[in-house]
Amino acid sequence: MFTVRSIGTLHTPWRSIAECPRNGRQPNPAPLCTAVVSPEFVEGLRSIEGFSHLILLYWMDQARAPELVFTPPFDAQPRGVFATRGPRRPNPIGLSVVAFEGLDAPDTLKVRYLDCIDGTPLIDIKPYLKTTDCEPDSDRGWLEAHATRRG
Repeated sequence: MFTVRSIGTLHTPWRSIAECPRNGRQPNPAPLCTAVVSPEFVEGLRSIEGFSHLILLYWMDQARAPELVFTPPFDAQPRGVFATRGPRRPNPIGLSVVAFEGLDAPDTLKVRYLDCIDGTPLIDIKPYLKTTDCEPDSDRGWLEAHATRRG
C-alpha cells in the first residue's frame, strides 16, 4: 500500500463538476486560478519562475465511483476509462497543463487553463517541458475522428 498526500489546494471559479470545462474547452479568456502550496512545501517552489507552463496533478475528490467502461458525452461508442480523460477512474488523479503567470505570494502560483473544482487537493507540480512532454507526431487514437469532424 502507499499513500498520496496533498501539497496544497487549487482555487478556480467552478463549484461543481458540471461547471468545469471539458476536454480543454475554457472560457475565453481563460480565468486566472491559483494553486496555494502548503507551508511545509513552499521551499519546493524555488526556481519555478521562468517556466511558461506547469503540469498540475490533483486528486479529484468529488469524482463518483470508478466506471471502467462508459460512453463519452460526445461519442456513440462505449470506451474504456484508460482510453479517455474521464474523471471516474480507479485512482481519481487529474492532470492539467496550465499557463504559469508567476507567483502571487511565496506560496501561491497564478495559472490559467485549470479545469477542476474549487478546493481540489493539489498532489504535485512539475514543469512542462516541450522537449519531453510534447510529441507533435503523436496519434490521438479514437479521438482523431472527433477532431476531424470538429475541424
